Amino acid sequence: MNSKHIALISSELGISARQAENTMNLLAEGSTVPFISRYRKEVTGSLDEVQIGRIEDLKKRYEEIEERRNFIIRTITDQGKMTPELEAKLEASWVLAELEDMYLPYKPKRKTRATVAIEKGLEPLADTLFEQADGDLETLAKPFLNEQVLTIEEALKGARDIIAEKINENAELRDKMRKLFTHTAGFSSKVIEGKEAEAIKYKDYFDFKEDLMNIPSHRVLAILRGEAEGFLYGTIAPQEEDALEIINKQFVLARNPAGEQVAKAGTDAYKRLLRPSLENEFRAAAKEKADVEAINVFAENLRQLLLAAPLGPKAVIAVDPGYRTGCKVVALDEQGNMMENDVIYPLEKNHKRDDAEHLLRQWVERHNIAAIAVGNGTAGRETEEFIKKLDFGKKVNVFMVNESGASVYSASEVAREEFPDFDVTVRGAVSIGRRLIDPLAELVKIDPKAIGVGQYQHDVNQSHLKQSLDRVVISCVNNVGVNLNTASKHLLAYVSGLGPSLAENIVKFRKENGAFHNRLQLKKVPRLGEKAFEQCAGFLRIENGDNPLDNSAVHPERYKLVEQMASKQHTTVADLMAQEALRKNLNLKEYVSEEVGLLTLEDIMKELDKPSRDPRDEIAIFEYADGIKSMEDVKVGMTLPGVVTNITAFGAFVDIGVKQDGLVHISHLSNRYVGNPNEVVKLNQKVTVTVLEIDPSRKRISLSMKENTPAAPASSGRQEPRNNRPQPANSGHKKAEAKPAPVNDFQSKLDELRKKFN
Repeated sequence: MNSKHIALISSELGISARQAENTMNLLAEGSTVPFISRYRKEVTGSLDEVQIGRIEDLKKRYEEIEERRNFIIRTITDQGKMTPELEAKLEASWVLAELEDMYLPYKPKRKTRATVAIEKGLEPLADTLFEQADGDLETLAKPFLNEQVLTIEEALKGARDIIAEKINENAELRDKMRKLFTHTAGFSSKVIEGKEAEAIKYKDYFDFKEDLMNIPSHRVLAILRGEAEGFLYGTIAPQEEDALEIINKQFVLARNPAGEQVAKAGTDAYKRLLRPSLENEFRAAAKEKADVEAINVFAENLRQLLLAAPLGPKAVIAVDPGYRTGCKVVALDEQGNMMENDVIYPLEKNHKRDDAEHLLRQWVERHNIAAIAVGNGTAGRETEEFIKKLDFGKKVNVFMVNESGASVYSASEVAREEFPDFDVTVRGAVSIGRRLIDPLAELVKIDPKAIGVGQYQHDVNQSHLKQSLDRVVISCVNNVGVNLNTASKHLLAYVSGLGPSLAENIVKFRKENGAFHNRLQLKKVPRLGEKAFEQCAGFLRIENGDNPLDNSAVHPERYKLVEQMASKQHTTVADLMAQEALRKNLNLKEYVSEEVGLLTLEDIMKELDKPSRDPRDEIAIFEYADGIKSMEDVKVGMTLPGVVTNITAFGAFVDIGVKQDGLVHISHLSNRYVGNPNEVVKLNQKVTVTVLEIDPSRKRISLSMKENTPAAPASSGRQEPRNNRPQPANSGHKKAEAKPAPVNDFQSKLDELRKKFN
């Protein structure tokens, strides 16, 4: 383990060297992030998944930097140009840009204007001019005229090319220029001439400039997308005179003809070499920063979506609504297995409507249906209204389910494997129903990018996006836990230590041998060795198995410890889990050892108290406003209930039941200043919004969540009950002084953001 890496990581993350080293050792041994976070708290000092993931990323980054440094040292050494001072500087640097600056003068070059001039024998002239001694330029240059250099000006120009390259390769200057770019550069964009009509959606960027250090990530990505589509060209640069002043101050040492040549070379160096080089570097850095922010937004949205409240193991009817082609309906059992499927036409005013009523009532009785899931796509509101009016002779809750990505699932290899004899419409209805029963178990089958909760997800680094989203899925699956006897191979594949191959082996073993009765049977699964068992066992649950601890997050490695606790209370493990009084008699300090500390013991006690507890919220019924089904029904000033469907850096999108989500700009999320929308809203949160503006032609609705928002004349929309409205952020506490929300042509910004996001 590299001690320097440990020191760098501990410093960057603000953790001890011991925490960094122990975590890196665990990762090197093949332990997963969820396992380390949950079961090795004493070893890591209780680091969470985010911190452990950062250690993993930083370790990789520093290894890559070290590999690059070693290559640079070898290359310069092989050239015979390495000095002790240069090697010491290279060894001390852990910033890739610094290493590249030091390497630049020694980097093998393609043919440049400077190398051509050197080949013509003009390097001595360049050195003489660079020293800036007094002298006549013609006298200095004349000795270098030859068949390749015919004039004095040609000789001076070649010498300036050599000087310009030396200036460009000066590490000290590049450091100064990098600081200038960092603190003063602006990000500008202009429309490409003749493309104004085609590029209308980028109108706000036709003549745009903002400080690079302050520009939001979504604007960076919007400009870059406009460039990629051939509508815009962007530039990143500080004021040119500031850059030239820095160059002249460092390199122009005399006010004489030679000094003038160096100044000319400096201007050329900046315009032709330095500025393009640093612009590319800062463009890449701005893109990387914007990617990180966009990916973080997507990852947080995905986490909230995956951890959405489940209905639980209950039989449901799922409806994929439609007008002309009818509604595809399926009946699913408690595990999401399809029992029946059909097509109904509830929106036609004839006997087909009666047939739909009869089929739904019949299925509810036959399959003991507990709830009905209706997709929120085309005809969703009308279908929901039809079903809610039916009398099933018992309470059957109706839920609107977000169907984003259902079509992707229905056409996927996963869906074809599950339902080879049914078409995509039936598979889509099944996915809607399963999302209600257990959204996590269903959504893991879909590429996260297709779920529709991202921001510029197709513009960001796809490798980094996939890595981040995979981590989120893994975290959510292991946080909730997985039923070993009912989970699909797709869900099992995300369990710590497993993966697709072992997940498939588990499902095959289950089919051939029946349900698992205890966790130790996992060791009989082909190719599931001791390490995989260690990593996965604590995250797999067995209901009604041989050992009650198998249905908890207590790891098998601690079963004997729990048995000792029960024995000391003269009881069984089952009774210890069932009776709080017995657990209260335990003195945890008696069980502390070199391997087990209080952190682990406290986790065990929490699990004994509520074994197999689901960290997700309980599902709640939501109702849209009556009579609000299309944009034509929405009026400015209405106060309406809605559901948060997507969160971005610039605000939140809210479904108010009209097939077109409205945008609550970040400046309208609260009466107080909001820096991050996640401070105020969460995905699937039920909120109350006021309609600010409607633009049917562009299908845009502007909304506000501010209290006492000025409204137009009385709304015809149904008011949501008060207890469903979001409470003030400081409810129950002294009200914090609100910062004024920025108001700079709100509608213009709104249009810009909506266009780029969509």
